[in-house]
Amino acid sequence: MPKSESKPQTLFDEASAALASVASKPSSPVLWKSYLAFLVPMVASNMLQATSGTVNNIYLGQMLGVGAMASVSAVFPVLFFLIAFMIGLGAGAAVLIGQAWGANELDRVKAIAGTTLMVGLISGSVVALFGGTYTEPILRALGTPVDILPDATAYARVMLIAAPAIFIFLLTTSMLRGVSDTKTPLFTLLISTALSMLLTPALIRGWGGLPQLGVVSGAYAAGASFLVAMGWMAWYLLRHQHPKTPSGKHPLAPDARFFKHLKIDKVILKKVLKIGLPTGMSMITISIAELAVLFLVNRYGSQATAAYGAVNQIVNYVQFPAISIAITASILGAQAIGAGRGQMLGKIAKTGILLNLILTGSLVIIGLLFSRTIIGLFITDPAVVDMAKTLLDIMLWSSVIMGMSMVLSGLMRASGEVVMPTAITMFCILCIEIPSAWVLSNIYGINGIWAAYPITFLSMLALQTTYYRLVWRKKPIKR
Repeated sequence: MPKSESKPQTLFDEASAALASVASKPSSPVLWKSYLAFLVPMVASNMLQATSGTVNNIYLGQMLGVGAMASVSAVFPVLFFLIAFMIGLGAGAAVLIGQAWGANELDRVKAIAGTTLMVGLISGSVVALFGGTYTEPILRALGTPVDILPDATAYARVMLIAAPAIFIFLLTTSMLRGVSDTKTPLFTLLISTALSMLLTPALIRGWGGLPQLGVVSGAYAAGASFLVAMGWMAWYLLRHQHPKTPSGKHPLAPDARFFKHLKIDKVILKKVLKIGLPTGMSMITISIAELAVLFLVNRYGSQATAAYGAVNQIVNYVQFPAISIAITASILGAQAIGAGRGQMLGKIAKTGILLNLILTGSLVIIGLLFSRTIIGLFITDPAVVDMAKTLLDIMLWSSVIMGMSMVLSGLMRASGEVVMPTAITMFCILCIEIPSAWVLSNIYGINGIWAAYPITFLSMLALQTTYYRLVWRKKPIKR
């Protein structure tokens, strides 16, 4: 990537300038600066995104009770399953955009983004139609407890109908990171989170003449906040000036030039899918595992389902740095490859693993020390709090192990090596996690389900590390 002559004025520019510095002078302090320029706004973005869901769950748990919390918890794996492909598609597009951005190919950046967004819009429309129609049969098939089925169905239906907006939002924020822009997703999520936090209690209680919507309040609030935030994002990108583009505009601004690329280019789509489809399959595999875990948890009743939801909330926060570090490693790796500096990949991997140990490890310690207090924000039933705390004690530490594995697989995907990292992930989830959860749950009850997580993550790290060291590092790096 060519260096800008002007001094970086924003985190967007700082991240790009840091990468250029890394490429020309690969010193550890500069690489750390490059990582942190991405990580600070990205982690903040992920935290904000989760905060919206967390606060909504606090509202539901405190204002409507454990049943409401369980209803929303029962829907999460279904939603994750349906958006898994979009996560993979966004990851594939971000890698290709990162390579094109590193090579200063601005038209190609727009073409990749246009193709990806069109696929997301079409897919979201299909999910809205199918999911909105068959919501209840899906939840029944998962063994959702009868006492929470009506509320869970109502909540899920609203979220599924909102799929087009959710998909476009996920893809846009992912692709923005491909051009080193982590500031815009941060501001967008700040707007979305603030609106959702205001709308949810207003709809629960019917403030200001609004209807009282009960459990579905969070779903309606989330949909409305996404739409408003995306409108702001489009407006901001059109106004943002960027010194590294000839026109001075943001490379992904939705202007007339961008809309010319808003079509499906079969050649580009094939390349996006080559990287994104295995990643999407990996995410789908993870979602299948979560569905299997939810099925096992549901056997222990609605209290266990509520505990599962509370544990997921805490685990999500702990894992955000790990996920963000892996994304950063992938984007920095893609841009380094696009700039013809593949020799930086080893340093990017080592820095990412060390950052994961520091950041994710710190959150694990905090989560374990204050688990009972944090769980109490969502759940008021002492028995459910005790159950959730035990589950956290069993599996939370393994988030550090997961993060280390994700850094390696993310870096390999940046070079287009997606098949083997994905195969390793799928093998560990399908052949280790699910069978372990089943067997151990029959021996130790619900605690055995959570013991399957550290077993899986340790196996995944061992296999990813072996492939990274013995095979991938010996291959020539090609764009």
